[in-house]
Amino acid sequence: MNNFSSDSNFTVLGIETTCDETAASVVTLYKDGKTKLHSNIIHSQYKEHSKYGGIVPEIAARSHLNNISFIVSKAIEASDNDVNSIDAVAVSCGPGLIGGLLVGSLFGKAYALSKKIPFIPINHLEAHVLSPRLFEKIDFPYLALLVSGGHTQLLYVEDFGKIRRIGTTLDDSVGEAFDKASIILGLGWPGGKNIEIAAKMGNPDSFSLPRPMINRNNADFSLSGLKTALFRLAQKQNLTREVKSDLAASFQFAVADILEDRCKNGLSSAREINSVCKNFVVAGGVAANKVIRQRLKDLSNNKNFNIYYPPIEICTDNAAMIAWNGIEKIMKYGIKNVDNSEFEPRTRWPLDPDAQPIRNAKEAR
Repeated sequence: MNNFSSDSNFTVLGIETTCDETAASVVTLYKDGKTKLHSNIIHSQYKEHSKYGGIVPEIAARSHLNNISFIVSKAIEASDNDVNSIDAVAVSCGPGLIGGLLVGSLFGKAYALSKKIPFIPINHLEAHVLSPRLFEKIDFPYLALLVSGGHTQLLYVEDFGKIRRIGTTLDDSVGEAFDKASIILGLGWPGGKNIEIAAKMGNPDSFSLPRPMINRNNADFSLSGLKTALFRLAQKQNLTREVKSDLAASFQFAVADILEDRCKNGLSSAREINSVCKNFVVAGGVAANKVIRQRLKDLSNNKNFNIYYPPIEICTDNAAMIAWNGIEKIMKYGIKNVDNSEFEPRTRWPLDPDAQPIRNAKEAR
């Protein structure tokens, strides 16, 4: 933080609308290099999508449109700042659902224009990967596991803006697998929280499930086979509450095994790239799972890595990480070089544009 040379404090409003949370946050970078998270307001669309068993893009976009003005006002009010103290607006401009991205980016641009302040476009994935740095000093380089509803990737973060993908999912993300598993077991949507709650009452050794890709030499992931195996098992069972809990526990344990094995290879790869790499960041919605957190913490200790997680409330989509990413950009490049009101939202925006596309994809994710 010492390379920030401003002689005054700098406050950023963050806005997040990539998927099914409308969120706004206010973060200040003080002239002594310290930061403060003033507010982090999140409107979840859970009730609007739950009856459909997943996110409906049209409903999501309309909900963002209906709520964004109120959420932004609430974030500023909760921060004890006034609208005139906001020095820049940072907005998640991708990747994500185009409807939500348009709502957030257009609102952010209009707000910035009306206040005559800079507009900073943010890569939502980069914000996840950098989010623990808002709360702790974490030096580059580090290995990052981005594990969310839409992405599962192992990333070598050399520096701000220098990220190399060293492993990715070949099919489903872990978050997607949790959602589908929860639907299979009749536990509802979203799946991550429901599976974790049910698993607490279950025996993880009750059912045998596959661990795709385990013991392979690379750092890639595959979850579709595990999900299919769970579906076939569930079809043969009388899905009582006890059986559901056992299946949930067995599924969660299998996912933890897969993540531990794949991350073990990822940590080795990071050390091969840079022998002094010692930090491991785990971010994204699935990072809130306590069983997975503990397994990866134990792995890191065994491999002599320092592991960092954002707080639970910062694991899922939020605007605090967006505002923080804006501050990191300002510190790295200067405010004049990150002000870009001409930036157009992107449904795809890979952190490593040089990474190879997976299977039939036309571009990297």
